[in-house]
Amino acid sequence: MTSRTPSSPATRIGLISDTHNLVRPEALQYLAGCDAIIHAGDICNQAVLDALAQIAPVTAVRGNNDISEPVASLPMRAKLTIQQVTILIVHDIADVGDDPCREGIDVVVTGHSHKPMISERDGVLFVNPGSAGPRRFKLPISAGMLIVEGAHASATFDSLVT
Repeated sequence: MTSRTPSSPATRIGLISDTHNLVRPEALQYLAGCDAIIHAGDICNQAVLDALAQIAPVTAVRGNNDISEPVASLPMRAKLTIQQVTILIVHDIADVGDDPCREGIDVVVTGHSHKPMISERDGVLFVNPGSAGPRRFKLPISAGMLIVEGAHASATFDSLVT
């Protein structure tokens, strides 16, 4: 990936997953001002996507708990290209495939584990924003942000509640 060029303003993409019917005010505040939002599954209710769509366009995939319509009709995988960065979205990291780099993927966004994580493997940035839904065990309630500038992407995640 290359560095930012003056003709490539930053695009802010909010990352959220595993909301499980819960739209936290803290999540809406965190995502305010994003250019786009990615939901990595386990939405459970269309009202969650409707609330997010009030902020920015939403790309979402189906998670293992998305069993009722209309979220049950969401795709298992989605690809999105922002500037020169291609993003693959899946709920479960097991569904990524053998070689996302060979498929031209720059960033993989996943959910499912409820554990926030950012790592790089073979030149591909992997991001799991964690869960913004009901607390599970002692895992944090979190969401993430992907910043795209030309062909470069970077990610962060933040706790939404303590």
